[in-house]
Amino acid sequence: MDRLIVEEKLESLRRCLQRIEDKCPDNVVELEQDIDVQDIITLNLTRAVQLSVDIAAHWIAGVKDIAVPATMGGGFEALAQKGLVSDIIAERMKLAVGFRNIAVHRYEVINWQIVYAICQHRLSDFSAFAKAAFDSLPDHH
Repeated sequence: MDRLIVEEKLESLRRCLQRIEDKCPDNVVELEQDIDVQDIITLNLTRAVQLSVDIAAHWIAGVKDIAVPATMGGGFEALAQKGLVSDIIAERMKLAVGFRNIAVHRYEVINWQIVYAICQHRLSDFSAFAKAAFDSLPDHH
């Protein structure tokens, strides 16, 4: 795993999560009514997912005996099968990929209650994944 590339992606991921936290309104009604905040949160969530997928791909490339996954979510499954991330984090990251696919390809059907719930309760999944990736970097001190 290329430490510098992964560290840059982890920092970008941290910034995305911070932006979501900073912009998430106090309730779902505000989110449903503010299209600018919807755009900011959706963009940063989709970026966070993409960065996590990219980090997983770099991680997998550095591990023997892991085949390149066929799907974006498959990378998280492969890491879990090797015991590098928990099954729970792998499953939650796969769900995040599902959200990303809706946000990118079917934006008009986004359920803002789900987005609000992600902002309130699931950003820690990205942080847990990021910590596992950081802890696996070579020469980590």
